[in-house]
Amino acid sequence: MTKPRAQARVYRATPQNLRRLAAALRRGELVAVPTETVYGLAAHALDAKACARIFTAKRRPPDDPLIVHVGSWRELEAIAETNAAARTLAARFWPGPLTLVLPKKSVVPAIVSSGLPSVAVRMPRHPLFRKLQRLAGIPLAAPSANPFGYVSPTTAAHVRDGLGNRIRHILDGGPTRIGVESTIVDLRDPARPRLLRPGAVTREELARALGCPVRDASRRQARAAQAQLAPGMLARHYSPRTPVTLHARFARNEPAAGDRREAWVYFARSTPPSGKNVFALTTNGDLRVAARRLFSVLRTLDAGGFTRLHVELAPGRGLAEAINDRLRRAASR
Repeated sequence: MTKPRAQARVYRATPQNLRRLAAALRRGELVAVPTETVYGLAAHALDAKACARIFTAKRRPPDDPLIVHVGSWRELEAIAETNAAARTLAARFWPGPLTLVLPKKSVVPAIVSSGLPSVAVRMPRHPLFRKLQRLAGIPLAAPSANPFGYVSPTTAAHVRDGLGNRIRHILDGGPTRIGVESTIVDLRDPARPRLLRPGAVTREELARALGCPVRDASRRQARAAQAQLAPGMLARHYSPRTPVTLHARFARNEPAAGDRREAWVYFARSTPPSGKNVFALTTNGDLRVAARRLFSVLRTLDAGGFTRLHVELAPGRGLAEAINDRLRRAASR
């Protein structure tokens, strides 16, 4: 009889624990860490064996590259070829929820970039992540700390629920502030920036900073590539097990008249619908609140025994683009 694996330990952010976890990272172990976006599963980014453990723990396919997290511009220049556009965006948005795709240097293991000649890099803002990385003294590869394809974790408890018997260490930094993954922009050709994944740094903010339009990645190119250029580009991702149906807008009485075995998630209403199977992403239309609550609400409803989740799309632009991107991937079949 196989002995069940021990559950991961959740660490409070004491100085002693941070030193212990920094040492674990230097040894090539995995540590789930808080960022301002979602929780990440961190490993030494320049240690191929350590990064391989990420793919094993998450059951992540090898053609889905990792994001490397750096603590300084000097660290970035050690792993990637920079350009003027990268310097502009880093000066404006780093540390923060923005990932840049750049040509990589040979020091980056092939497993990190899925064999591609580029690497995705960002500098997180979360104070605990930054403190842990300074103590470790290494760049950290860190995709979301959840089983591959499932709803991303925004609390330490979410990480433990999904990966608790596959990893040993979880650093608890409380609920994440933003709640959706970082914006990813392709800067391999700095004259033609491309948005690969929307996030809290919006397309409009990127365009203003760069002084030029930021277009979407070509879907034809994405299909033709043997490996994804960056994470989060699959048609189906961030998905609960319960089927999701999206709506531009619910009819006034639709949730109340619907099947009680199905859950209804509205965006914002001046006269909100009521019912035990009716939930709100936000009651006042605040996109930041909706983004922060999105994955937590999907996880709660996925565990609620419902047969289907009906969700209203967020109206408008800006952060709504990121929220709706996650919802469309969650609903994809």
